[in-house]
Amino acid sequence: MATIGDMHEDVLVEILSYVPARELVRTCRVVCRMWKDLVDGIHIWKGKCIREGYFKKNGDVSPKNWKVFYFLQSLKKNLLKNPCAEEGFNHWTIDHSGGDEWKIEALPGVLGSAFPDRHIKNYFVTSYGLCQKSQLIDLVANGLWENLLDEFQPKIVVSDWYAARQDCGCVYSLEVKLLSKTKTVLKRYKSKEIKIPQWSDAEWNQLTHVFEAYGRGVRFVWFSHKGQDTQFWAGWYGVRVTNSSVTVEP
Repeated sequence: MATIGDMHEDVLVEILSYVPARELVRTCRVVCRMWKDLVDGIHIWKGKCIREGYFKKNGDVSPKNWKVFYFLQSLKKNLLKNPCAEEGFNHWTIDHSGGDEWKIEALPGVLGSAFPDRHIKNYFVTSYGLCQKSQLIDLVANGLWENLLDEFQPKIVVSDWYAARQDCGCVYSLEVKLLSKTKTVLKRYKSKEIKIPQWSDAEWNQLTHVFEAYGRGVRFVWFSHKGQDTQFWAGWYGVRVTNSSVTVEP
């Protein structure tokens, strides 16, 4: 009687490519030496990437490691929670709430501009005293694993959107730290203080930074942005922020 071990390798690869990725690694890989070689090879993962739309069949560039590429694509999402104020201030730590404190307003806001993505409905807005909030991201708890972070060191991409209102100047800055398991700072990005003058166009601007080759030991990302208005007017005339993001990419 024929068994699965008698199948031609191409047929077995096709069948295994439909097995969930974590089961391939945890279960199928330890069945026998042949299955281990297949799971560690490129064909299963390339097939999964193409079938699930992570890679175009006739793409010009091939990933260096198809398995890692597949997992990173499947895990690709914004790791920041509540980036667009849809849940109030849930998931954010309020480090400073000066003046009349942080507030949430609906886009486009008074003397504001429409956001480039019409699906974004709200923003956080600062006051005349320093307003700062932050969020700590546990990379391992979000599906990444230590060997992946240490050996392959995928890109960690951070992004933030900020804007002023037309009638008031403001300042804004972004700071992001890559932390070890014990919360030791391994890498840091700190933007310059961005000053937007009074009577600006109130357009939304995006600030992005990419961490690469950051070394071993990264387990957490600490994301923080802050700002205030420069006229010291009571109310909420300071910098507006929304659609913040932290993603891990191939």
